[in-house]
Amino acid sequence: MIKAVWILLGVMAVLLGMQLIYVLFLLVCDLLVDPKKEYDHCDRFYFRVLNSAAFCSFILGRLKIRLEGAEKVPWDQRFLLVSNHCSNFDPIITWYLLRKNNIAFVSKKENFKVPLFGRMIRKCAFLEIDREDPRESVKTLMKAAELIRRDEASVGVYPEGTRNRTPEKGLLPFHNGVFKIAQMAKAPVVVAKLRGTDQIRKRYPWRRTKVCLEILTVIPAEEIAGIRTSEIGERVAKLLTDS
Repeated sequence: MIKAVWILLGVMAVLLGMQLIYVLFLLVCDLLVDPKKEYDHCDRFYFRVLNSAAFCSFILGRLKIRLEGAEKVPWDQRFLLVSNHCSNFDPIITWYLLRKNNIAFVSKKENFKVPLFGRMIRKCAFLEIDREDPRESVKTLMKAAELIRRDEASVGVYPEGTRNRTPEKGLLPFHNGVFKIAQMAKAPVVVAKLRGTDQIRKRYPWRRTKVCLEILTVIPAEEIAGIRTSEIGERVAKLLTDS
């Protein structure tokens, strides 16, 4: 009995040591990134590290995630991904499930200051957007389109602009300018819907949360060329609302 206890304590000590080593590894990776620099190249090493950290966050957050409609995704080309937005976990779940076509998100400045994740997403070509400065926002959208054109990464955006804290009341008003990214890059728009992420905070830590990213449809580049972004927004909003 005593021997079994010592073995158990030894195993726990090893696991704890491995966790500490991993956290130290993430910290070192973080410190090697310039927090003031904007990277226009997705670093493959950091992309793998980022996904390993995302996987760990799912375990800690007690999440069971799955992807539906994967056959609709144009894996052989870059695209603009748009979806609803209800949780801080949304981009983490999305970039992990669609890691075969690495997704670089256009994100608010605050997200680049998040410990561990903040600096690493810079190295994965995520883009900061200044929502208070329209001119700077346009520049960011142009940079996002360039990422797609150069085949560097697909780009993810949330047309609602911010996290929807009351999804049961419907979608927030869209910022239709984000669809300019697809038009400038001549890329398709992948419309996805996240289900269950709004329940994570309510269920954690006592219950597990099942989360699904469903690919609703892909709007070909030729269908959005030359039309108003408001028309694209209306179409996407209807897809998300009716699904």
